[in-house]
This record gives sequence, C-alpha cells and structure tokens, in this order.
Amino acid sequence: MNYRKKTVLDVDVRGKKVLLRCDFNVPQDKATGEITSDKRIVAALPTIRYLLENGAAVIACSHLGKPKGEVKPELSLKPVAKRLSELLGQEVIMADDVVGPDARAKAAALQPGQILLLENTRFEPGETKNDPELSKALASLAELYVSDAFGAVHRAHASTAGVAAYLPAVSGFLIQKELDVMGSALSAPKRPLVAILGGSKVSSKIGVINNLLEIADTIIIGGGMSYTFSAAKGGKIGDSLLEADWEDYANQMVEKAAEKGVKLLLPVDSVCGDRFAPDAERKVVPAGQIPDGWQGLDIGPETVKLYCGAVAGAGTVIWNGPMGVFEFPAFAVGTQAIAEALSKTGAVTIIGGGDSAAAVDQLGYADKMTHISTGGGASLEFLEGKELPGVACLLDK
Repeated sequence: MNYRKKTVLDVDVRGKKVLLRCDFNVPQDKATGEITSDKRIVAALPTIRYLLENGAAVIACSHLGKPKGEVKPELSLKPVAKRLSELLGQEVIMADDVVGPDARAKAAALQPGQILLLENTRFEPGETKNDPELSKALASLAELYVSDAFGAVHRAHASTAGVAAYLPAVSGFLIQKELDVMGSALSAPKRPLVAILGGSKVSSKIGVINNLLEIADTIIIGGGMSYTFSAAKGGKIGDSLLEADWEDYANQMVEKAAEKGVKLLLPVDSVCGDRFAPDAERKVVPAGQIPDGWQGLDIGPETVKLYCGAVAGAGTVIWNGPMGVFEFPAFAVGTQAIAEALSKTGAVTIIGGGDSAAAVDQLGYADKMTHISTGGGASLEFLEGKELPGVACLLDK
C-alpha cells in the first residue's frame, strides 16, 4: 500500500465546504447515554481546528455503534455534538438526518468557520454497503473530502471510501500520523524490529504473523494465543484457551521463523488460575505443564525476564495484544512488565490499538509510547500488509 497520501496541508481549504469523516464511535453509559470517554472526539480536534481556522465550513460525519441501517435514538450523535461543542468552544450545528432535507438545508447554509455534524451515518442502510447513491448524496454536500477516521479505514463504506469517487480526497492529521509512524515501521524500520503479539486468538493474528515474519527480527508470542502454540508442541495446557484447528498452523509458523532466521519467542512459564476470575487461586508452572482444571492467564516471571530482555535492545517495537488477562490485577503483571520495559527503551514504540492500547492507557504508560494507534481492526489489517480501502481512496502525494 502507498503510505504517501495528500493531507489537508496539500490543498486549499479556504471558503470550501469540507466533508470530514471522523471516528466519533465513543463508549457510552448504557443507562444514561453519557459519553464515558471522549478520547476519540479529542483526537479529531487538531484537524477540525485547522479547517475552521483556515476558513473552511466543516461538515463532520461519523458512525456510532451498529444501528444496522435503522434510526435508533439511543445511537444518535447528539451527545457527541454537545461534547464537541464544549471542546471547540463554539456551536456545533446538529443535523437531524444524514443526507435528508435537514442535512441538505443546514449544509447549504453553512458558513466558513462553522461546523455541522450529520446524524449517525449507519442510520442509512446504504452506508455499510458502500452504496454509490449514498456516496453521491454525501459528496453533494461538499467540495472536498477529508478522511480522519483511522478506526474505520479498513471498511469500504460510503462515508469512508465511496465519497472519494466523487470528491477530491485527502487525509487529516490523525490518519497522516498513523501512515507516517506505522508505515515507516513496516517499510523502513529502525532495527532490530521486535513485534509483540498477544491477545486470545491465533486465528485473528494469522495475517499479522505471516507479514511480520517477512520483516521482523524477533517475534514475541504471549496471551491466550500462546497456549495453541504450546499444545501444538505437545504441551499440557489444562483448561487454557485453545484453537485446536490452528495447531498445525502454529507449528508451520515456528518452522517458517527458523527458515527465515527470525527469533520466535514463546513463553517458558505461565501464571495459572484455578478458574477464570479475578480472585482465582494462582500458581506458576513451566510452559506445557499446566495441570487439568487450571488455565494459563498470564505469562510467568521467567517469560517476563526473557521478553523484557528482547525488547531492551530493540530499535522499533510493535505491540498488538496483551500478555494475559490484564483486566484482572492479579493477572496483569506480564502486560504491565512489557509496558514498563517499552517505556524505558530508546526504541520507536508503536501500540497497535484495541486491547493493547487500552492496557497501556489503564496501566499509566500511554504518554511514554511513541505512538498509540487509534484503530483496532484497522491497525491489525495495516500490520497484515493489507490495502485499507479508506486510505487507498485518498490522493497520492
């Protein structure tokens, strides 16, 4: 994929109506509808402020949740408009629809320096189908398209990719940073390049491991997925997570790493629990020796030393997926140790969104990392080397 894309800095926005795709898919309290974290709204501010200060009229749009083409009042973007208005210190005009009469009238009346927020794009059945008619209708509201929702660029939807067929399309600052940092880490990394892969499933990381075997110097495996590797080597894993269908694949990856001269590190010990609970009884056992009735819930102390040692001399570290059940403090030790090791290294440190980003944030190390990706699924597909539809549609530099 070409990572060199035009940005808002490469076009004249003054006096133009700009359709800006944001990622306002914020978490909300189910009972009250209150936004519980406004990080995604805050992340959009640099691009929004740049456009407003440089004389553009901004028509922002985003999805929220999965309304599946139906209008669901509980998934309205009205709470987002309220919070965005507070953060910007100016009124955010809210449309009652996406491309209906209200949105069209408000977009037509919008003046430079003003911002309009369209209603949830997924209220439109054509959004997730990348319907050309919806793409055309969205494009007709503006003269320029700016994509700044990295969390949604792996989806070929009307508002993330379709509109680019009808408007000049460039990236905002958020996507520009993702492309610059993650793109250079994959295409020209400072070496050695160490990739840390965790999380629960081997199956969700197949493409990532395959792609990284071509470019990484060391690959570290942790989390629930490591027990499939352990079982594949004939180890006893008790009641630990297992994807039996992927054991052959795990062995193939070990062989492929050896062929390519890539160090593939697997846990040498595990912290086990007698059940999946925060107050489970704990014990440390060697890898492949987890007794029946017990399950591996974190990497063990010797594995922590091994993994932290591998990270210490790295030039670039890409981390996707926690080392254990970090939500339970008793089983967050491995994830915390890796986060701390990354915070002390001189390497370029990239956290690949999703659970690893949540873990680093929760454990208090977020400000010590070079880059924390704003996209879970998008950053995974980026690491797989896949073409992202919402990036491919942007104008090349």
